[in-house]
Amino acid sequence: MSLQINETYDPRKVEKEAQSFWSSAGTFVTNEDSPGDKFYALCMFPYPSGNIHMGHVRNYSIGDAVVRFQKMRGKNVLQPMGWDAFGLPAENAAIKNDTHPAVWTYKNMDNMRNQLKQMGYGYDWNREISTCTPDYYRWEQWLFIKLFKKGLAYKKKSLVNWDPVDQTVLANEQVINGRGWRSDAIVEKKEISQWFLKITAYADELLSGLDTLNDWPSQVKTMQKNWIGKSEGALISFKVTDAESSVEVFTSRPDTVFGCTFVAISPDHPISINLSEHDRDIKYFIDKCNKTSTAEADIAALPKEGLFTNLYAINPINNESVPVWIANYVLSSYGTGAIMGVPAHDERDYEFAARYDLPVKQVVSPNKPQQLIDQPANNVYSDYGTLLNSEFLNGLESKEAGKVIIERLVAMNAGSSKIQYRLRDWGISRQRYWGAPIPIIYCEECGIVPVPEKDLPVVLPENFDFSEKTNVLKNLPDFYNVDCPCCGKKAVRETDTFDTFVESSWYSARFTCADNTNEMLDERADYWSPVDLYIGGIEHAILHLLYARFFHKVMRDEGLMKSDEPFIKLFTQGMVLKDGAKMSKSKGNVVNPQNYIDTYGADTLRLFMMFAAPPEQQLEWSDSGVDGAHRFIKRLWNTIYRHSEVFSSSHDVVIQKYTSDQQVLRRKLHETLLKVTEVMEVKFSFNTAIAAVMELLNAYNKFNIVDEKDRIVCQEVLEKIVIMLSPIIPHVTHVLWFALGQKKPLINEPWPEVDESALHQEIVTIAVQVNGKFRAEYSIKVGTTGDILTEQLLNLKEVKRHITGRDIKHTIIIPDKLVNFVTS
Repeated sequence: MSLQINETYDPRKVEKEAQSFWSSAGTFVTNEDSPGDKFYALCMFPYPSGNIHMGHVRNYSIGDAVVRFQKMRGKNVLQPMGWDAFGLPAENAAIKNDTHPAVWTYKNMDNMRNQLKQMGYGYDWNREISTCTPDYYRWEQWLFIKLFKKGLAYKKKSLVNWDPVDQTVLANEQVINGRGWRSDAIVEKKEISQWFLKITAYADELLSGLDTLNDWPSQVKTMQKNWIGKSEGALISFKVTDAESSVEVFTSRPDTVFGCTFVAISPDHPISINLSEHDRDIKYFIDKCNKTSTAEADIAALPKEGLFTNLYAINPINNESVPVWIANYVLSSYGTGAIMGVPAHDERDYEFAARYDLPVKQVVSPNKPQQLIDQPANNVYSDYGTLLNSEFLNGLESKEAGKVIIERLVAMNAGSSKIQYRLRDWGISRQRYWGAPIPIIYCEECGIVPVPEKDLPVVLPENFDFSEKTNVLKNLPDFYNVDCPCCGKKAVRETDTFDTFVESSWYSARFTCADNTNEMLDERADYWSPVDLYIGGIEHAILHLLYARFFHKVMRDEGLMKSDEPFIKLFTQGMVLKDGAKMSKSKGNVVNPQNYIDTYGADTLRLFMMFAAPPEQQLEWSDSGVDGAHRFIKRLWNTIYRHSEVFSSSHDVVIQKYTSDQQVLRRKLHETLLKVTEVMEVKFSFNTAIAAVMELLNAYNKFNIVDEKDRIVCQEVLEKIVIMLSPIIPHVTHVLWFALGQKKPLINEPWPEVDESALHQEIVTIAVQVNGKFRAEYSIKVGTTGDILTEQLLNLKEVKRHITGRDIKHTIIIPDKLVNFVTS
């Protein structure tokens, strides 16, 4: 079809027409039998808060632009959308608004779905999933049972991060600066029994796998490497004097053992707990420590505090007696819950020693010493070096000294080599209602019993009056009272629910076969996985992305899929700011996208988001920037309207040879196409692509149209402009494509190839300066220099005006680029 467009751009009409076409044509409905290589693009799916925000608009506009480009490149594309629907925000919002979390969540999903459709994103809505539906979470219950039977899911008592406001456990990764990541409440320590997934069993593979992720930001990979924290070192046994016990310490620096001047144990170490039963001061200190986060980063930021136990331990290497302290910076969850304090070579130990006037003994020097030095170091030296003050180790390099110490420890039966990870097992129990039930039954006769597969899913009850903030399921006897599937006796269900990061850890795989009611995944998962492009905020570098990698490997090992990693390329977009701060309701600086969609249309919003800043950087919201984006779209519309009024696509004119002006314009066109293609394929610097197209449109508008051949060149330029902008502003370009006389829809048009012959330059436009200031542009044959060139340029009126009455002292010529006349 072809159509005539009105002179005035009406975004409502244009966007309705385009969206209606895509929907009726099933443009983005995907199947595995379509031709072309697969391309699976995914943006981190949203929590259904009720409205999309500007962060969503930016994220999803980036993803949609790439998908539309890849579709025009002939790829079989998949771009699905769904809802991360469980979790505390919905539950707390429901309590605040006196409604049920299910009612609240489903209403919000309906609203946000409509908004996303208004934005024109090319999603395959046939694959939509919501994590709060039983047909979704039944499969993670099924997988959990598989892991339980393999010992990769287990329950134990543990000192955990407790959010006193949200009344639930938080993983270490969910504690930010000592506060709950959702509630912002100061986190406390609490010992409770909870469920864990043994992510540490995959620590080494999670670490080594990062080296295969060549298209991930290095910053994200570094963050994950540091979080996994592989350390090779030694386990050393310090015997406690006047007691029959020993303290086992892990150290990554066994070479510094002669520098140990104290042993520190965690507040919840068995020795600490035992002493607290008889010592009021120790009990008070432990209680104080329990009111802080268990997250390592938070503890590291605290002032180093401790309490002397009146016990001493014997260093097995030199038989020296050192004091045993309880210290707030020692974690039971890392290593053995005990460390050897070497204040000369560890900053935390030094801070602790300085506070309590403990000895500091230097045993490593950055340079080979001429003689032994008895004075302690003035500064902490934590790197490798040459050993001193270390008896038989003196003069050895650190790594060699470490090997010698480990050999001696093994021979003495006082220690061994050890590989330690900072990564802890993932605590997945949450003591709140709005989450997937953990499929476990407790029986006095049979113990912990997994729910039989035939009884899955364990459905979260929704038909009751919701008003509680504590664990609601404990107050629903119809839910938790069950018969034991093994012995038939009365039993009770688990009332904790899964951490919502469980749901988001495998949704990318489920999108590939969301309609399968008989299996978690099928062969389509292997067709589409891994995701070719994954887009989301860098704030998920550890939380979501590490868990997703772990789940992917677990599913692989269960035979559900073959690939090793879930995401090939990761792109982390920057946040949207208002007045220099992240948009948030608490700051009162949220900008509602709906208002701008209604006023300007979705294309304007998409264009602004893609043009205002490089997509990986922060974007400052600007109403004037939105106005500017809208003006550009109207200018494009008006340009094509004027062209379509006078140009007939049924012409029979064939251009055998282009004029110099036509060559210049066509060169500009194909240079722009080359740049935009590279951006869309690799760089994602959409702002530079848009800027290049804007420059091309400016060049078009300066082009002097004389005859029909000029109009044919103009047609080519406008067609390519529309194509290049179509991934970014798809609605208006859909309509303008038909206005240019095209019969088939733009989304089905192949992406154009660059005409290499057009890039071959016979004519070049150079800049003309007088005394270094730009005065004119001039088109010349490539390679023109000397008197012929200067004579032409000196006759330009823009140049004459600035040299009249002056002498030309000399002329600077940069061939094919610039000429600068320097006057007296």
